[in-house]
Amino acid sequence: MSSILTNNSAMVALQTLKAVNNSLQGVQSQISTGKAVGSAKDNSAVWAISKVMESDVKGFKGIQESLSLGESTVAVARNAAETVTDLLTDIKSKIVSAQEENVDREKIQSDIAALRGQIGSVVNAAQFNGLNLVTGTEDVNILSSLDRTGNGEVTAANIQVARQDLSTGSGTFGTGDSLAGNITSSAATIDSTNAVNDLELTMAGTTNEALTLTVNGTTFTQSFDTDAATTIDALRGQINQAGLTGIAAAGTGATLELRNTNSFAEFDVSWNSGATNTIAAVNNGDTSENVGATAGAGAATLVYRAEEVELSTTAKVNEGDGYRINVNGGAYEYVAGKGETMEDVARGLKTAIDSGGEIGVTTSVAQDDATGAWKVLVDYDGSDAGAGATMTLTDAGQAGGEASGGLFGLDNIDVTTNEGANSALANIETLIQNSIDSAANFGSVQGRIETQSDFVGKLVDSLKSGIGTLVDADMEAASARLQALQVQQQLATQSLSIANQAPQNILSLFR
Repeated sequence: MSSILTNNSAMVALQTLKAVNNSLQGVQSQISTGKAVGSAKDNSAVWAISKVMESDVKGFKGIQESLSLGESTVAVARNAAETVTDLLTDIKSKIVSAQEENVDREKIQSDIAALRGQIGSVVNAAQFNGLNLVTGTEDVNILSSLDRTGNGEVTAANIQVARQDLSTGSGTFGTGDSLAGNITSSAATIDSTNAVNDLELTMAGTTNEALTLTVNGTTFTQSFDTDAATTIDALRGQINQAGLTGIAAAGTGATLELRNTNSFAEFDVSWNSGATNTIAAVNNGDTSENVGATAGAGAATLVYRAEEVELSTTAKVNEGDGYRINVNGGAYEYVAGKGETMEDVARGLKTAIDSGGEIGVTTSVAQDDATGAWKVLVDYDGSDAGAGATMTLTDAGQAGGEASGGLFGLDNIDVTTNEGANSALANIETLIQNSIDSAANFGSVQGRIETQSDFVGKLVDSLKSGIGTLVDADMEAASARLQALQVQQQLATQSLSIANQAPQNILSLFR
C-alpha cells in the first residue's frame, strides 16, 4: 500500500543516514584526538581506569624528582665521608712518624691540627640544599614510591638514610634510667704492683722427678733437688735469668709466684711435675684459674696487670646511653649513637680515658674469647707520684643522653708525649674505621636510590604504555573505517533521496 502521509522507506533511509553520520562523527573524533576513549561517555570503566593511572604517572614523576634530590644529597655526604677518611689516613701517617722519639713532635702536632681543622671544614660544608647528613643522628626519609593496593588505598614508601655523625663532640651524659648493671669493673683500684693477678704455683712431694714449666712458649726444666722448696728456688732463678719481658718470678719456700707486669699481654703457663709430685695453682683474684692440686701435668693463665671494665653481652645499646669510667677521680664518658654496639662503647670509653692525660694510665680494648664480652682494660704503672701505687677505678651508666660524635676524641689527639703518641695510634684506627663505615653506608644507600630511580623511570614508561593501550585510537582501523563510513554516508544519502521520490510516483495514478 502506498501512502502520501507515511513514507516508511524515507524513515528507514533517514535513520540509517543518522546512524552513519554518528559513527562517522566518532571516527573523525578519534582521528582528530588520537583517542578511542576521550571522555567518560565513550567507555566509563576504561576512562576511570586510565585517569587513575594518569594520576599515578604524575605522582611517579614527582617521585623521580625526589629521588634525584635525595641522590644528590647522599652523594655529597658520601664524598665528604671519603674525604674525611683520606684526611684521617694522613693524620695516621703523622702519628706513625711521631712514634720515633728523635723527631720534632711539636711540628707533627701542628700538622695534625691543620688536618683536623680541614676535617671540620669538610663536615660542616657537606650539605645539599641545607641538609647535612654527616652531622646529627636523626634519620632522613626519601620518598621512593607510591604503593596502591587492590582496594584503591595508596601509601607512600620511603628509603631511609641513616645520618653518619662525623662530628667530634663529646655528647651529653644523660639523667635517665640507670645502666650501672651493664658495666662492671674487676676491682675498685688499679694496682701498679700487680699484687692481684699473680699466678702462684705450690709444689708438694719429695719424689726425685724433674719439674718442667712452660711460660708463653719458653720451657724451663728443673731437676728435683733435696725438697720442693729447693727445687722451686732453683726454678725461680732460671726464670728471672731468662729475661722474659714483663715476667718476674718471686715467692718463698715451695711457692713460685709468677708476676706479669705487662699491661695487656697475658701468657699461658703449663707444667709437668712428674707422676707423683703435685702442683697447686691459683691466680690471685681470679678463682676460675684455681686448678687445685694435681699430679702430673697442669695449665693456667698468667693474666695481664691491667684491670678490666666489662660491658654486658646481653644489653641493647640505645642512642643516648651513656657509660662512664672514673679513673683517679676523673670522669670519662662516652654516649652511644644510633645503631652502635658495646664494642663502640668500649672503644669510645678508651678514647675518653686516653684524652684525659692521666699520668701513667694506659688503656686497651679486648673481647673475651669465652663470653664475647667487650672490655676496657685500664693499666697504671705507678708513675703518678700523687696517686701512689694504686688509683681508684669505678664505673657508671645512664640513659637519656645526647650522643657523642663519630669522630669523638679527634680533638684530643696529642703526639707531643710518648703516652699520647702511643694511644693516638690505636685511637686513630677507630676513627678511620668509623669514617670508612660512614662512606660505605652512604654508598650503599646511593646505589639503592639510583636503582629505585631507574625503576621508577621504567615504571612510568610502562604506565604510559598501558594507558595508551586502553584509550588510544587504532589509526589504521580508524582510517579504514572512515572510508567505509564515507561510502555508507553517500549510499544512505542516495537511498533517502530515492525514498523521498516515492510520493511523486503516486501522481501517475491520477493521470
